[in-house]
Amino acid sequence: MKTAREIMHTGAACVQETETLMDAARRMGELDVGALPICGPDDRLHGIITDRDIVIKCLAKGKDPGHMTAGQLAQGKPVTVDADAGADQVLATMQDHRIRRVPVIADHRLVGMISEADLARHLTDEQVGHFVETICAAR
Repeated sequence: MKTAREIMHTGAACVQETETLMDAARRMGELDVGALPICGPDDRLHGIITDRDIVIKCLAKGKDPGHMTAGQLAQGKPVTVDADAGADQVLATMQDHRIRRVPVIADHRLVGMISEADLARHLTDEQVGHFVETICAAR
């Protein structure tokens, strides 16, 4: 069985919690991703921000993305998976929390991210189909 470390993509770039949402949006565009981990000065994961968060929690509320910080959108402890977790545990975590991306942690540090695309590349069609069905049914 594959592990999270084998499924994930490495090199997940963090946005610092003190950086603005404008900075986060630019980085998402440069990296062609829809989510970025939020890291603090200790280089530990403090949250995750999505392009949807920027639109719904900032722009739609008339707030200024040039002044609002990523840290202001970080809410509670982020859902993560351990790098050694099996594929079934990764899928269960993502399905239980109805999330499409999950940070991967090893020794309390961010080592990668798993997205739907990563699941599609590494898991069976049946596993991916069940995942998509579960996530879509929740909306």
